[in-house]
Amino acid sequence: MDVKIISTEEKPLLDRGYVISIVIKNFKQRKDVEVHLFRPKWDVEEYSRYDWPDLIGNPLPGAKQIDPISSRKVLLETFNEEEKNIIVDYLKKRYKTRLKEIRISIINLPIPLGLVGLSEIEPQGDIGIIEFEKIPNYPLDFPFHGLYNLARHEKINNLP
Repeated sequence: MDVKIISTEEKPLLDRGYVISIVIKNFKQRKDVEVHLFRPKWDVEEYSRYDWPDLIGNPLPGAKQIDPISSRKVLLETFNEEEKNIIVDYLKKRYKTRLKEIRISIINLPIPLGLVGLSEIEPQGDIGIIEFEKIPNYPLDFPFHGLYNLARHEKINNLP
């Protein structure tokens, strides 16, 4: 398994900002499924400590309905350095034979207004959520989830 750090900075500009994705070799009869990890919850104190006008940028081109709260979730769903290290260690130990890759990057700021958090995407059809904390023997003190889209990945052995 490769651990790739994709970043132009050594650390995020804020106390959080690490983005993690994994590639699962075989998942739900698909090959090399990319899963984007995120924090599903945070507290009000954390939400209110950021200077949001400096962190949220111009609207996405063509965005019709823009919810600034949703765009803020993009940052809140990222990990701090300690969480990143704990998650990477956990994944390397628990899923070392199942993962092809772990990718770590730092979120680009400002976040475009109109971008939505992963926690707002509803599972349906080929889009799903892995709730890691519900997996038996989950040892971490905080939850994290993973969003995937099976439609983006090749079926294994052309199974229906």
